[in-house]
Amino acid sequence: MRILILSASVGAGHLRAAEAVELALRELAPEAIIRNIDVLQWTSKAFRRIYGRAYLDLVNKAPHVLGYFYDMLDQPPGPHRKSDRLRLLVERLNLGKVTRFLQAEKWDVIVNTHFLPAEIIAFLKRTERINVPQMTVTTDFETHRLWVANPCERYCTATEEGAVYLEYWGVPAQDIRVTGIPIHPVFSQSFDRVALLNKYGLTGNRPVLLQLAGGFGVGPIEKIFRNLLMIGIPLEIIAVVGRNEGAKHALERIEIPERHNARIFGYTDKIHELMALSDLVVSKPGGLTTSEVLASGAAMAILNPVPGQESRNNDFLLENKAAIKINNIATLAFKITKLLEQEGRLAELKQNARKLGKPRAAFEIGVIAKELITP
Repeated sequence: MRILILSASVGAGHLRAAEAVELALRELAPEAIIRNIDVLQWTSKAFRRIYGRAYLDLVNKAPHVLGYFYDMLDQPPGPHRKSDRLRLLVERLNLGKVTRFLQAEKWDVIVNTHFLPAEIIAFLKRTERINVPQMTVTTDFETHRLWVANPCERYCTATEEGAVYLEYWGVPAQDIRVTGIPIHPVFSQSFDRVALLNKYGLTGNRPVLLQLAGGFGVGPIEKIFRNLLMIGIPLEIIAVVGRNEGAKHALERIEIPERHNARIFGYTDKIHELMALSDLVVSKPGGLTTSEVLASGAAMAILNPVPGQESRNNDFLLENKAAIKINNIATLAFKITKLLEQEGRLAELKQNARKLGKPRAAFEIGVIAKELITP
């Protein structure tokens, strides 16, 4: 059994989803040969810069431009649309190494966690250059038109609404599975809360708030942290600043009010443990991060969603009453205080989050992948 997992390093979420599927498949099919490839690493430096780095530049410097392109590209495709034809041509020209690899190697099934490799495989299948079943796994709570690349034997989407949208774009209902977004298998494990509290120097006798800044530690980290400290209700605050050592040192120099207990971390591979301890997570609503929070049964306080996919994730959380939205950091302390003062409201948000969580999505996707393999 030979299984290929393809993704693209456009942000970290697609790679994390690919890793989750790989780890689940290694448990489900320990005898299988599995390869996990970031297709952008097999392209030119210039293409990687434009396709991958440009996305991060827009997120950090011009998020509304990114939102504009998100909406513009979520339009009906067609052979006469010059933008579609040009985009697909540029992709094929720059993914020649990937194309040659796909034609040279024999695979039983291909799992995509980004639409770029799915489009290349669909083209090769349409032109009868390869004949292998492929499946596409979406990584946000609403499905964008670019994820549709036929022929594709299975689509795994996060929500029923996402499935309906795939049908709108012509995907047969029988080819769609609502699985949730794949996250690391550790999120499907249970934890000894008392042991975790002791491990991280927490008491658990007050609400636990987790501040996230992504793996690279971006955004107004210090400003958010200072506003959390302004909350009058005693809290235990965990701030994770990723690889941003400057931010970590800045937070460590801040005097913590006596009513609060604070812990500051740089990059950690124990985020699943910290989320398991948390009542409320203050974060942007990226697809993978949101899925991890929901699987952990924590509520979210949403800050600065990127227009496009993250604003849709934001809508999903608010519609399902699993989060609050903070439009300005200046009102962060006020909004969280109001939440904590309303008896039972945080518990309700957490309960709703737990209902939405799909901690075993990666395993469900792995089972679907195995089912596509012809005996």
